[in-house]
Order: sequence, then C-alpha cells, then structure tokens
Amino acid sequence: MSISLTSSAADRIKNFLHSRGHGVGLRLGIKKTGCSGYAYVVNYADEIGATDIVFEQQGVKVLVDKESLGYIDGTEVDFVKQGLNEAFKFRNPNVKGECGCGESFTV
Repeated sequence: MSISLTSSAADRIKNFLHSRGHGVGLRLGIKKTGCSGYAYVVNYADEIGATDIVFEQQGVKVLVDKESLGYIDGTEVDFVKQGLNEAFKFRNPNVKGECGCGESFTV
C-alpha cells in the first residue's frame, strides 16, 4: 500500500507547513459526493491519529485513514500551477471513471 508525492507536491506541502508554523503533514482521504460517487478530501494535519496510516516521502508525511486507503492506494499526488490556478492533482490507478468537471470519481 502506498501514496506517493511528486517533488512539486512535496515542496508545496513543506512550504505551506512552514508558513503555517505548525502541522505534521498532509491528510488525504475521500468522501461520498458528486455525480460520480467520491471526491478527494485534502487537509493539513496537526496530529497523527491512532487509526492513521502514515506514508513518508521526500521529508513529508501523508496521513490516510484506513477506510479511504482502499480507494486511493497507489495514488500519486502532484501540485500543478496553470495560470492563476493551482491545485493538488491525483493520479489514482483505481479510478474507473470521472465526472465531466473532474471533481468526483468512481472506483
């Protein structure tokens, strides 16, 4: 089981945590929503919970709850800037389809 980060994503997380002044890493999960079924939930984590699974890469911790991991195992997290827009992007090998707007997915 794994979650990986591109160097762009790792740099973004490190820089944000540094400017924020606290936090242990990035919390990644999913929730049921949207027209396709699931959407990614991304937050900065202030602590590691007892049920969190922790992946560390490039000096960054990514925390995932056990329930979400089955849906996002193998996902690569990237951070992309396009013009004025910037966002985390996900390459999830488990995705079978996505909605037209790209906000939700099916597995």
